[in-house]
Amino acid sequence: MKNVEMSVEGNILTIKVDLTRDFGPSSSGKTIIIASSEGNQSVPGKEAIKIGLNVYKKK
Repeated sequence: MKNVEMSVEGNILTIKVDLTRDFGPSSSGKTIIIASSEGNQSVPGKEAIKIGLNVYKKK
C-alpha cells in the first residue's frame, strides 16, 4: 500500500493517510495520487473483510 496505515481496535477500522505526500500522476494523467491500497486488501485481523482505497487530487 502507498501511504496508507490501517488499524483495527475492537470493531473500529482506522485509516491514516498523510495528505502532504503524493506519488505522481494517475495512469490517466488527470489526477495526482496521494494514497492507494493498490487494489482490494484485507483489513488487519479481519481477513474476510476487504477495503479498496484511493485518495487523489485534481492535477
